[in-house]
Amino acid sequence: MNEMELVASKVIVFELENEEYVIPVEKVRSIERLQKITRVPRTKKFIKGVINLRGVITPIIDLRKLFDMDERPYSDHTRIIIITQEDYEVGLIVDAANDVLDLPSDSIEPQPDVVGAVKVDYIDGVAMIDDRLLILLNLEQVLEVNHQSEMVIG
Repeated sequence: MNEMELVASKVIVFELENEEYVIPVEKVRSIERLQKITRVPRTKKFIKGVINLRGVITPIIDLRKLFDMDERPYSDHTRIIIITQEDYEVGLIVDAANDVLDLPSDSIEPQPDVVGAVKVDYIDGVAMIDDRLLILLNLEQVLEVNHQSEMVIG
């Protein structure tokens, strides 16, 4: 393994159903408090609707619904993580956004066959950091679902 493969990458840690997930910091535009979401008719159940974020209409995905997790009331800890992907933005509703970590690439292992309630398609791998099991979310797969639902507003 060369030095480049051992370089740590910064990740945002967020929580869903008492599990910790991570996404690369460079994909995150902002982390917002929950705000009024306007429902859009005839969309998939995991598309919560859209918000107007600083003049940009942004579709919002409820990750609990996408991952077939039980619904739970939103709380003061609930956040919307705004993800930038190519030329559009999407918001992901999560139970909490907890931390920013350096994730050494040598701590990442391939995804197991099953990770909690989440389909393996949405997982890039897992990592153990200080007794914490972190699940690496495959943003491309999550956002591909958004494209397939024809929800991206341009």
